[in-house]
Amino acid sequence: MKIKTPYYFIHEKKILQNLKKFDYLRKNSGAKIILALKCFSTWSVFPLMKKYMDGTTSSSLYEARLGREKFGKEVHAYGVAFSKEEIGEIKKYADKVIFNSLSQLKMFYREVKNLKIGIRINPKISYSRFTLADPARKYSRLGAVDKKAILGIANLISGAMFHFNCENDNFENFSQNLDTIDRNFGNILKKLKWVSLGGGIYFTKAGYPLEKFAKKIKQFSDKFGIEVYLEPGESAITQSAELVTKVLDVVHNEADVAIVDSSTEAHMLDLLTYRLTAKIDEKFLGKFKYILAGRSCLAGDIFGTFNFKSRLKAGSIIRIKDVAGYTMVKKNWFNGLQMPSIVIKRLNGAIEVMRHFGYRDFKNSLS
Repeated sequence: MKIKTPYYFIHEKKILQNLKKFDYLRKNSGAKIILALKCFSTWSVFPLMKKYMDGTTSSSLYEARLGREKFGKEVHAYGVAFSKEEIGEIKKYADKVIFNSLSQLKMFYREVKNLKIGIRINPKISYSRFTLADPARKYSRLGAVDKKAILGIANLISGAMFHFNCENDNFENFSQNLDTIDRNFGNILKKLKWVSLGGGIYFTKAGYPLEKFAKKIKQFSDKFGIEVYLEPGESAITQSAELVTKVLDVVHNEADVAIVDSSTEAHMLDLLTYRLTAKIDEKFLGKFKYILAGRSCLAGDIFGTFNFKSRLKAGSIIRIKDVAGYTMVKKNWFNGLQMPSIVIKRLNGAIEVMRHFGYRDFKNSLS
Protein backbone atom coordinates (compact mmCIF):
# COMPACT_ATOMS: atom_id res chain seq x y z
CA MET A 1 0.00 0.00 0.00
CA LYS A 2 1.41 3.37 -1.03
CA ILE A 3 0.57 6.06 1.53
CA LYS A 4 1.18 9.75 0.97
CA THR A 5 3.84 11.18 3.26
CA PRO A 6 4.19 12.44 5.89
CA TYR A 7 2.53 9.99 8.25
CA TYR A 8 2.89 8.53 11.72
CA PHE A 9 3.14 4.75 11.35
CA ILE A 10 2.15 2.84 14.49
CA HIS A 11 2.99 -0.87 14.82
CA GLU A 12 0.65 -2.78 17.13
CA LYS A 13 3.11 -5.69 17.43
CA LYS A 14 5.69 -3.33 18.92
CA ILE A 15 3.15 -1.91 21.36
CA LEU A 16 2.29 -5.48 22.34
CA GLN A 17 5.93 -6.13 23.27
CA ASN A 18 5.64 -3.38 25.89
CA LEU A 19 2.21 -4.52 27.01
CA LYS A 20 3.46 -8.02 27.74
CA LYS A 21 5.86 -6.48 30.25
CA PHE A 22 2.88 -4.67 31.77
CA ASP A 23 1.16 -8.03 32.10
CA TYR A 24 4.14 -9.46 33.98
CA LEU A 25 4.33 -6.42 36.23
CA ARG A 26 0.64 -6.43 37.11
CA LYS A 27 0.74 -10.13 38.01
CA ASN A 28 3.95 -9.98 40.04
CA SER A 29 3.64 -6.63 41.80
CA GLY A 30 -0.11 -6.29 42.24
CA ALA A 31 0.12 -2.77 40.79
CA LYS A 32 -2.47 -1.31 38.47
CA ILE A 33 -1.23 0.35 35.30
CA ILE A 34 -2.99 3.31 33.70
CA LEU A 35 -2.05 5.09 30.48
CA ALA A 36 -0.85 8.71 30.67
CA LEU A 37 -2.85 10.37 27.91
CA LYS A 38 -0.64 13.47 27.99
CA CYS A 39 2.00 11.34 26.26
CA PHE A 40 -0.10 9.24 23.92
CA SER A 41 -3.81 9.44 23.20
CA THR A 42 -4.18 7.87 19.76
CA TRP A 43 -7.35 6.03 20.64
CA SER A 44 -7.45 3.79 17.57
CA VAL A 45 -5.06 1.40 19.37
CA PHE A 46 -6.88 1.54 22.73
CA PRO A 47 -8.76 -1.73 22.07
CA LEU A 48 -5.39 -3.52 22.19
CA MET A 49 -3.94 -1.50 25.07
CA LYS A 50 -6.89 -1.82 27.42
CA LYS A 51 -6.50 -5.61 27.47
CA TYR A 52 -3.27 -5.10 29.40
CA MET A 53 -4.00 -1.88 31.30
CA ASP A 54 -6.42 -0.76 33.99
CA GLY A 55 -7.44 2.65 32.71
CA THR A 56 -6.16 6.12 31.92
CA THR A 57 -4.85 9.17 33.72
CA SER A 58 -5.46 12.68 32.45
CA SER A 59 -4.13 16.19 32.84
CA SER A 60 -7.25 17.99 31.66
CA LEU A 61 -10.99 17.74 31.21
CA TYR A 62 -10.72 16.70 27.58
CA GLU A 63 -8.27 13.90 28.35
CA ALA A 64 -10.50 12.65 31.18
CA ARG A 65 -13.47 12.56 28.81
CA LEU A 66 -11.44 10.80 26.11
CA GLY A 67 -10.31 8.19 28.63
CA ARG A 68 -13.89 7.48 29.63
CA GLU A 69 -15.28 7.41 26.11
CA LYS A 70 -12.50 5.59 24.26
CA PHE A 71 -10.66 3.49 26.86
CA GLY A 72 -13.66 2.76 29.03
CA LYS A 73 -11.94 1.63 32.22
CA GLU A 74 -10.81 3.48 35.35
CA VAL A 75 -10.26 7.23 34.87
CA HIS A 76 -7.93 9.31 37.04
CA ALA A 77 -8.41 13.05 36.57
CA TYR A 78 -5.48 15.22 37.61
CA GLY A 79 -5.00 18.87 36.81
CA VAL A 80 -2.41 21.48 37.74
CA ALA A 81 -5.40 23.78 38.29
CA PHE A 82 -9.09 23.17 37.64
CA SER A 83 -11.71 25.82 37.00
CA LYS A 84 -15.12 25.56 38.66
CA GLU A 85 -16.72 24.82 35.31
CA GLU A 86 -14.25 22.02 34.58
CA ILE A 87 -14.84 20.31 37.93
CA GLY A 88 -18.54 20.18 37.16
CA GLU A 89 -17.76 18.32 33.94
CA ILE A 90 -14.88 16.16 35.18
CA LYS A 91 -16.98 14.48 37.84
CA LYS A 92 -19.08 13.00 35.02
CA TYR A 93 -16.10 11.06 33.70
CA ALA A 94 -13.66 10.45 36.55
CA ASP A 95 -13.40 7.69 39.15
CA LYS A 96 -10.62 9.47 40.99
CA VAL A 97 -9.86 13.20 41.12
CA ILE A 98 -6.33 14.20 42.13
CA PHE A 99 -5.81 17.80 43.16
CA ASN A 100 -2.49 19.56 42.71
CA SER A 101 -2.81 21.77 45.79
CA LEU A 102 -4.52 21.89 49.16
CA SER A 103 -6.28 25.09 48.16
CA GLN A 104 -7.90 23.42 45.13
CA LEU A 105 -8.84 20.42 47.23
CA LYS A 106 -10.61 22.64 49.77
CA MET A 107 -12.17 24.75 47.02
CA PHE A 108 -13.77 21.85 45.17
CA TYR A 109 -14.09 19.08 47.76
CA ARG A 110 -17.87 19.34 48.02
CA GLU A 111 -18.21 19.09 44.23
CA VAL A 112 -16.46 15.71 44.04
CA LYS A 113 -16.81 14.23 47.53
CA ASN A 114 -18.68 11.24 46.14
CA LEU A 115 -15.59 10.27 44.11
CA LYS A 116 -12.26 8.95 45.32
CA ILE A 117 -10.10 11.98 46.01
CA GLY A 118 -6.33 12.30 46.07
CA ILE A 119 -3.69 14.98 46.46
CA ARG A 120 -0.44 15.32 44.54
CA ILE A 121 2.54 15.45 46.88
CA ASN A 122 5.88 16.94 45.86
CA PRO A 123 8.51 14.81 47.64
CA LYS A 124 11.24 17.30 46.68
CA ILE A 125 13.23 14.50 45.07
CA SER A 126 13.15 13.53 41.41
CA TYR A 127 14.96 12.07 38.43
CA SER A 128 15.11 14.09 35.26
CA ARG A 129 17.77 14.93 32.72
CA PHE A 130 16.00 18.20 31.96
CA THR A 131 15.27 21.05 34.34
CA LEU A 132 12.30 21.89 32.13
CA ALA A 133 10.67 18.56 33.02
CA ASP A 134 11.87 18.22 36.61
CA PRO A 135 8.77 18.03 38.84
CA ALA A 136 10.82 18.86 41.93
CA ARG A 137 12.70 21.83 40.45
CA LYS A 138 13.10 24.95 42.57
CA TYR A 139 9.80 26.77 43.10
CA SER A 140 7.91 23.90 41.47
CA ARG A 141 4.16 24.41 41.46
CA LEU A 142 3.58 20.67 41.05
CA GLY A 143 2.22 19.16 44.24
CA ALA A 144 1.74 19.99 47.91
CA VAL A 145 4.91 20.26 50.02
CA ASP A 146 3.74 20.95 53.59
CA LYS A 147 3.56 17.55 55.28
CA LYS A 148 1.79 18.88 58.34
CA ALA A 149 -0.88 20.51 56.21
CA ILE A 150 -1.30 17.32 54.17
CA LEU A 151 -1.86 15.34 57.37
CA GLY A 152 -4.48 17.91 58.27
CA ILE A 153 -6.61 17.01 55.26
CA ALA A 154 -5.93 13.25 55.33
CA ASN A 155 -9.53 12.60 56.35
CA LEU A 156 -10.71 14.15 53.06
CA ILE A 157 -8.64 11.95 50.73
CA SER A 158 -8.22 8.26 50.02
CA GLY A 159 -5.03 8.49 48.00
CA ALA A 160 -2.04 10.47 46.80
CA MET A 161 0.16 10.85 43.76
CA PHE A 162 3.96 11.13 43.73
CA HIS A 163 5.07 11.93 40.18
CA PHE A 164 8.83 12.30 40.54
CA ASN A 165 10.40 10.67 37.47
CA CYS A 166 11.11 11.66 33.88
CA GLU A 167 12.53 8.95 31.57
CA ASN A 168 14.12 7.23 34.56
CA ASP A 169 15.78 4.03 33.36
CA ASN A 170 17.89 3.70 36.53
CA PHE A 171 16.26 1.14 38.83
CA GLU A 172 18.66 1.84 41.71
CA ASN A 173 17.76 5.52 41.64
CA PHE A 174 14.04 4.71 41.60
CA SER A 175 14.47 2.27 44.48
CA GLN A 176 16.38 4.79 46.60
CA ASN A 177 13.84 7.53 45.92
CA LEU A 178 10.95 5.22 46.82
CA ASP A 179 12.72 4.45 50.10
CA THR A 180 12.97 8.20 50.74
CA ILE A 181 9.23 8.58 50.16
CA ASP A 182 8.69 5.66 52.54
CA ARG A 183 10.71 7.40 55.27
CA ASN A 184 9.39 10.92 54.75
CA PHE A 185 5.71 10.23 54.08
CA GLY A 186 5.05 6.90 55.79
CA ASN A 187 2.75 8.49 58.37
CA ILE A 188 0.59 9.82 55.53
CA LEU A 189 0.68 6.64 53.45
CA LYS A 190 -0.59 4.60 56.40
CA LYS A 191 -3.81 6.60 56.27
CA LEU A 192 -4.43 6.03 52.56
CA LYS A 193 -5.97 3.30 50.43
CA TRP A 194 -4.13 3.95 47.17
CA VAL A 195 -1.08 5.75 45.84
CA SER A 196 0.06 6.59 42.34
CA LEU A 197 3.79 6.61 41.69
CA GLY A 198 3.25 8.52 38.48
CA GLY A 199 4.95 7.94 35.17
CA GLY A 200 8.38 8.56 33.72
CA ILE A 201 9.76 5.16 34.80
CA TYR A 202 11.33 3.47 31.79
CA PHE A 203 10.67 -0.10 32.93
CA THR A 204 10.05 -1.46 29.42
CA LYS A 205 13.54 -0.54 28.25
CA ALA A 206 15.64 -3.51 27.15
CA GLY A 207 17.69 -4.78 30.08
CA TYR A 208 15.63 -3.06 32.80
CA PRO A 209 15.43 -5.35 35.89
CA LEU A 210 11.69 -5.88 35.70
CA GLU A 211 11.70 -8.64 38.31
CA LYS A 212 13.41 -6.39 40.87
CA PHE A 213 11.05 -3.56 39.99
CA ALA A 214 7.99 -5.75 40.54
CA LYS A 215 9.36 -6.96 43.86
CA LYS A 216 10.07 -3.40 45.02
CA ILE A 217 6.56 -2.24 44.18
CA LYS A 218 5.01 -5.23 45.96
CA GLN A 219 7.08 -4.66 49.10
CA PHE A 220 6.03 -1.01 49.17
CA SER A 221 2.39 -1.93 48.64
CA ASP A 222 2.42 -4.63 51.32
CA LYS A 223 4.16 -2.46 53.88
CA PHE A 224 1.43 0.17 53.85
CA GLY A 225 -1.48 -2.05 52.84
CA ILE A 226 -2.00 0.27 49.91
CA GLU A 227 -2.94 -0.17 46.26
CA VAL A 228 -0.22 1.08 43.90
CA TYR A 229 -0.83 2.67 40.51
CA LEU A 230 1.75 3.34 37.81
CA GLU A 231 1.10 5.87 35.03
CA PRO A 232 3.35 5.01 32.07
CA GLY A 233 3.30 7.04 28.91
CA GLU A 234 6.50 6.41 26.95
CA SER A 235 6.93 2.97 28.50
CA ALA A 236 3.65 1.92 26.90
CA ILE A 237 4.50 2.91 23.36
CA THR A 238 8.29 3.24 23.19
CA GLN A 239 9.82 2.09 19.88
CA SER A 240 6.36 1.47 18.42
CA ALA A 241 6.02 4.16 15.75
CA GLU A 242 7.80 5.96 12.93
CA LEU A 243 7.38 9.32 11.24
CA VAL A 244 7.63 8.51 7.55
CA THR A 245 8.77 11.47 5.46
CA LYS A 246 9.96 12.19 1.94
CA VAL A 247 12.88 14.34 0.79
CA LEU A 248 11.64 17.32 -1.21
CA ASP A 249 14.97 18.97 -1.96
CA VAL A 250 18.69 18.80 -1.20
CA VAL A 251 20.57 22.10 -0.90
CA HIS A 252 24.22 22.83 -0.18
CA ASN A 253 25.62 25.52 2.09
CA GLU A 254 29.01 24.21 3.25
CA ALA A 255 27.08 21.01 4.04
CA ASP A 256 24.42 18.96 2.28
CA VAL A 257 20.97 19.67 3.70
CA ALA A 258 18.05 17.37 2.89
CA ILE A 259 14.64 19.01 3.35
CA VAL A 260 11.76 16.65 4.11
CA ASP A 261 7.99 17.14 3.97
CA SER A 262 7.70 17.31 7.75
CA SER A 263 8.82 19.63 10.54
CA THR A 264 10.19 19.41 14.06
CA GLU A 265 8.26 22.53 15.06
CA ALA A 266 4.96 21.14 13.82
CA HIS A 267 5.30 17.35 14.11
CA MET A 268 8.07 16.51 16.62
CA LEU A 269 8.08 19.52 18.91
CA ASP A 270 9.98 17.80 21.73
CA LEU A 271 13.09 17.75 19.56
CA LEU A 272 13.14 21.55 19.66
CA THR A 273 11.92 21.91 23.22
CA TYR A 274 14.59 19.64 24.68
CA ARG A 275 17.20 20.17 21.94
CA LEU A 276 17.21 16.51 20.99
CA THR A 277 18.22 14.73 17.80
CA ALA A 278 15.79 12.49 15.95
CA LYS A 279 16.47 8.75 15.83
CA ILE A 280 17.23 6.92 12.60
CA ASP A 281 17.47 3.13 12.49
CA GLU A 282 21.08 1.99 12.06
CA LYS A 283 20.17 -0.13 9.02
CA PHE A 284 19.66 3.13 7.07
CA LEU A 285 22.98 4.68 8.11
CA GLY A 286 26.27 4.68 6.21
CA LYS A 287 28.83 7.15 4.87
CA PHE A 288 26.83 9.93 3.16
CA LYS A 289 26.47 12.88 5.51
CA TYR A 290 23.41 15.13 5.52
CA ILE A 291 21.72 17.62 7.78
CA LEU A 292 18.11 16.49 7.89
CA ALA A 293 15.84 19.54 8.01
CA GLY A 294 12.15 20.32 8.17
CA ARG A 295 10.26 22.37 5.61
CA SER A 296 9.00 25.13 7.92
CA CYS A 297 10.40 28.66 7.79
CA LEU A 298 12.03 28.24 11.22
CA ALA A 299 15.80 28.37 10.66
CA GLY A 300 16.42 25.85 13.43
CA ASP A 301 13.90 23.31 12.13
CA ILE A 302 16.50 20.52 12.15
CA PHE A 303 16.03 16.81 12.88
CA GLY A 304 19.78 16.22 13.18
CA THR A 305 22.88 15.32 11.20
CA PHE A 306 23.16 11.75 9.95
CA ASN A 307 25.33 9.61 7.70
CA PHE A 308 22.94 7.72 5.39
CA LYS A 309 23.66 4.51 3.53
CA SER A 310 22.74 6.04 0.18
CA ARG A 311 22.86 9.51 -1.33
CA LEU A 312 19.62 11.39 -0.75
CA LYS A 313 17.60 13.02 -3.50
CA ALA A 314 14.10 14.36 -4.00
CA GLY A 315 11.77 11.43 -3.42
CA SER A 316 13.98 9.55 -0.95
CA ILE A 317 11.97 8.14 1.96
CA ILE A 318 13.25 8.85 5.47
CA ARG A 319 11.88 6.95 8.46
CA ILE A 320 12.34 8.58 11.86
CA LYS A 321 11.90 6.01 14.59
CA ASP A 322 10.47 5.98 18.12
CA VAL A 323 8.02 8.83 17.59
CA ALA A 324 4.84 7.69 19.34
CA GLY A 325 5.22 9.64 22.58
CA TYR A 326 4.72 13.40 22.88
CA THR A 327 4.38 13.84 19.11
CA MET A 328 0.80 13.32 17.98
CA VAL A 329 -0.45 14.99 21.16
CA LYS A 330 1.66 18.06 20.37
CA LYS A 331 1.35 18.35 16.59
CA ASN A 332 0.27 21.77 15.35
CA TRP A 333 -0.51 23.73 12.22
CA PHE A 334 2.58 25.99 12.18
CA ASN A 335 3.12 27.37 8.65
CA GLY A 336 -0.06 25.58 7.59
CA LEU A 337 2.03 22.52 6.82
CA GLN A 338 0.42 19.23 5.88
CA MET A 339 -0.34 17.36 9.10
CA PRO A 340 0.97 13.76 9.08
CA SER A 341 -1.71 11.12 8.62
CA ILE A 342 -2.12 8.46 11.32
CA VAL A 343 -1.54 4.94 10.03
CA ILE A 344 -1.68 1.69 12.01
CA LYS A 345 -0.28 -1.72 11.20
CA ARG A 346 -2.53 -4.14 13.08
CA LEU A 347 -1.43 -7.36 14.77
CA ASN A 348 -2.66 -9.32 11.75
CA GLY A 349 -0.54 -7.26 9.37
CA ALA A 350 -3.37 -5.19 7.96
CA ILE A 351 -2.47 -1.53 7.38
CA GLU A 352 -5.16 1.06 8.08
CA VAL A 353 -5.05 4.78 7.38
CA MET A 354 -6.99 5.96 10.42
CA ARG A 355 -6.91 9.69 9.79
CA HIS A 356 -5.89 12.02 7.01
CA PHE A 357 -5.78 15.75 7.69
CA GLY A 358 -6.64 18.35 5.07
CA TYR A 359 -7.26 22.03 4.51
CA ARG A 360 -10.62 21.91 6.30
CA ASP A 361 -8.88 20.71 9.50
CA PHE A 362 -6.40 23.57 9.22
CA LYS A 363 -9.16 26.11 8.61
CA ASN A 364 -11.31 24.79 11.45
CA SER A 365 -8.42 25.00 13.93
CA LEU A 366 -8.77 28.78 13.67
CA SER A 367 -11.62 31.19 13.13
